[in-house]
Amino acid sequence: MSYIVAIDGPAGSGKGTITKLVAKDLNLVSIDTGMLYRCHALAVIKNNIDINNEEEVEKILDKVNINLINKNNKQIVFLNEEDVTNQIRTPEVNTIVSKTSAIIGVRNRITELERKIGYDWLKEGKNIIMEGRDITTVVFPDAKVKIYLDATPIERAKRRCKQNKRNGINQSFEEVLQSIMERDKNDMNKEVGALKKAPDAVYVDSSKCSVNKVKNKIINIIKEKTKENKNENHKKNIKSNS
Repeated sequence: MSYIVAIDGPAGSGKGTITKLVAKDLNLVSIDTGMLYRCHALAVIKNNIDINNEEEVEKILDKVNINLINKNNKQIVFLNEEDVTNQIRTPEVNTIVSKTSAIIGVRNRITELERKIGYDWLKEGKNIIMEGRDITTVVFPDAKVKIYLDATPIERAKRRCKQNKRNGINQSFEEVLQSIMERDKNDMNKEVGALKKAPDAVYVDSSKCSVNKVKNKIINIIKEKTKENKNENHKKNIKSNS
């Protein structure tokens, strides 16, 4: 039976990097849900919408087409058939995405899209790995494997600075750290879809671990959890047939 691995955690905790590596090693279909919210935020910017006008911010979803595909284990997001994978990582998008994604109507619409993408792959017999802010608590609370990946704000700011440099984005460490701390506060206090650890999620701190060590730790968690589920299903089958 196909399964979903759900990974939550704050910005810069390494969710995106680890998810891609785990997906490659275990042959899972990786879905970066944060890219969907960022794509929506980019659409708001491109259409010059006032982010304080929540009705218009939500309505733009009726006028644009957002699509996420997996190609060679790489996430590519399209806005009206335009590849905007790099555009969604700009400081302009970073500045507003926490606020736009907190709008209940937007959150509900994107959640529906996330579920559709995930269930479509499950129907094809694929095992899914999804990362975001509320995957374990809201989007897929019934996921077979739930993980909360964390790291200190300073460590996350260092990582984001390196990522920005690779993408040609010039932003000081102090600016990045401030942005991350403000985003943490916003994400953890959202009315809907707030960032928090699900009661049954496994906590993993990546602050002082290498990428490879974190990857292997999560792979072991997935193998253990899916093994547990297989054993439980086997016992249920035996019970129902007896």
